[in-house]
Amino acid sequence: MKCIMGETERLVLRQMTEEDFNFLKLIFSDHETMQYYPSTKNDEETKEWIGWTMENYRKFGIGMWIAEDRHTGEFYGQCGIVPQKIKGAVEMEIGYLFKKSAWGKGFATEAAAACVRFGLFEWKFDKIISLIDPKNIPSIRVAEKIGMTYEGKIYRWNKHLSIFSIENMGLAIAENL
Repeated sequence: MKCIMGETERLVLRQMTEEDFNFLKLIFSDHETMQYYPSTKNDEETKEWIGWTMENYRKFGIGMWIAEDRHTGEFYGQCGIVPQKIKGAVEMEIGYLFKKSAWGKGFATEAAAACVRFGLFEWKFDKIISLIDPKNIPSIRVAEKIGMTYEGKIYRWNKHLSIFSIENMGLAIAENL
């Protein structure tokens, strides 16, 4: 049985399992989808990603979740919250990555908004960040739509990234998501 983390109007967010390998490989092997990431992922790296995610569930109770159609079960992508060490402190990062056929339909925004609500209201995080390649305009738009604002820059994974964040003072915004 798959563990559902949350639902939105159109999506189910559920825990990732090893059976999601082919779905994730669809995204991770696509050069256009992965253009803002350090590289595509091969089979072994995809399995490592699933293992890392499942370890996050065990250690922290959070991680990347599979986003699928609420009615048909069609796989769209992944979205979730993971701990990241940023400037010597552990921050909770929201991440999202969807297959190309799901782009431009609001799924990333819908899933990310649900994760922000979950993180701020259920887990009571003081702050949630997102690390985004400054050239990734669609991802920046998602961050802004869910109430995040630009905080600064960081050098990570051999590239410069923008940090977007939302804090408890952003709860009024998040309540409207």
